[in-house]
Amino acid sequence: MKDPALFAISVVTLGVADIARSERFYMDGLGLEHARPPGGVIYFKLAGTRLALFPRDALARYAGVAPMAPGGFGGMTLSCNVAARAEVDALVRRAEAAGATVIRPPETVEWGGYCAWITDPDGHPWEIVWNPKWDG
Repeated sequence: MKDPALFAISVVTLGVADIARSERFYMDGLGLEHARPPGGVIYFKLAGTRLALFPRDALARYAGVAPMAPGGFGGMTLSCNVAARAEVDALVRRAEAAGATVIRPPETVEWGGYCAWITDPDGHPWEIVWNPKWDG
């Protein structure tokens, strides 16, 4: 592939312990819309990509890797950039009410943005961030 602009991440798949609980969290906590295709995978519609939920052990077998303990850091984070500073606070409250754990409350950060860190019910870390310089 000569043009890296042609490369796009089409799906981010999270291994989850309880797919029904995670489905409720992503719908109620983050307000995502979904489609449930056959096969037990749940896809949520995002701008330009999809977020998928798949049973953790089945995903590990499918990928050919050893499963990690739930909540262990997998070396990956997810970020949701919002359009306004106040949206960080609102989304964190909504997510917490639906089962998120706030690991860093909303705060102004050294580079000029405003962000918080939460984990979903399976311990996947999410940055909820307002970046005044984001053009994405």
